[in-house]
Amino acid sequence: MATTTTAAAAAPGGFEPEPLLTPAEVATMFRVDPKTVTRWAKAGRLSSIRTLGGHRRYREMEVRELLTGR
Repeated sequence: MATTTTAAAAAPGGFEPEPLLTPAEVATMFRVDPKTVTRWAKAGRLSSIRTLGGHRRYREMEVRELLTGR
């Protein structure tokens, strides 16, 4: 199972951070190259979040829905 990164370590008020995946983790799930995942994001097939450093992260729930064809 891939290791997930969270949007925030811990937030007040019981907010549960959304699990985010790196391009490499998404690529492993789909058995494609990480650059393919980036192309999907640029084409609008998959939405991405940018980190402060400019790296892409993908919502785990959205990736799993795409993977199952929902």
